[in-house]
Amino acid sequence: MGESSDSVSIDIEMIPLGGKECVVKTSKGSISVFVCGDQEKPALITYPDVALNYMSCFQGLFFCPDAASLLLHNFCIYHIDAPGHELGADVISSDVPLLSVDDLADQVAEVLDFFGLKEVLCLGVTAGAYILTLFAMKYKERVLGLILVSPVCKAPSWTEWLYNKVLLNLLYFYGMCGVLKECLLQRYFSKELRCGLHGAESDIIQSCRRLLDERQSLNVMRFLQAINERQDLTESLKRLQCKTLIFVGESSPFHAESVHMSAKMDRKSSVLVEVGCFLGCCFSYSQFYCSHG
Repeated sequence: MGESSDSVSIDIEMIPLGGKECVVKTSKGSISVFVCGDQEKPALITYPDVALNYMSCFQGLFFCPDAASLLLHNFCIYHIDAPGHELGADVISSDVPLLSVDDLADQVAEVLDFFGLKEVLCLGVTAGAYILTLFAMKYKERVLGLILVSPVCKAPSWTEWLYNKVLLNLLYFYGMCGVLKECLLQRYFSKELRCGLHGAESDIIQSCRRLLDERQSLNVMRFLQAINERQDLTESLKRLQCKTLIFVGESSPFHAESVHMSAKMDRKSSVLVEVGCFLGCCFSYSQFYCSHG
């Protein structure tokens, strides 16, 4: 780990698969990074979607023995949570300036500096995919490849902008209320998975509901507001130098934008994978496949 007088590393007990959580102080504020694996191995960094952290977004990947074994055998994984999204996070003070998507991308670069990482592979989900794509554009020499799940790359449409404004108002006035959780679950999961067999809600959905209850609503507001003010990256996509793999479900609300993103990228360095069953929380994909064969 790179030395820094402004950063502290905290060992956390009872975290699956071992590892440690580090609180890295950046010029844009503190950010939580969960490090899993041998730091001598190549680095894979992750960034989750709105209102999720590494545990709620990527736990399915690590509960699948084959996938976890493959990843940890080849990589050291650095799970970056959006500010204030980590487990047990306090509410970010209203005196702290709101961060833009550019600020969040720059934070990722500072995390790499702290750990002494020169080049990384990136894995992001929707909002997190946008942040890592922007990071790859701003710091081309530091990104070996992108793995993007249901990514977005355009500025919000008026419909999305207005919808997000409604969510922001719900967060401000009512917190993580039932209506808001339903809206987020629709963002993460297909209707088939939300309803489950015979109308019974699946374990994945119930688990996600409980994890959403742990989020600080005002912190979620900050991330959602940054994403709602994002700029269009379309014109810069062809200049991306790294290999890119895009996953999207056919019934995902972000399917059209993911296809658009793939079409605007260099065909020699990008691949689009469309899957029949849309499952959110990213690697609940793996959790589902491991349990259903």
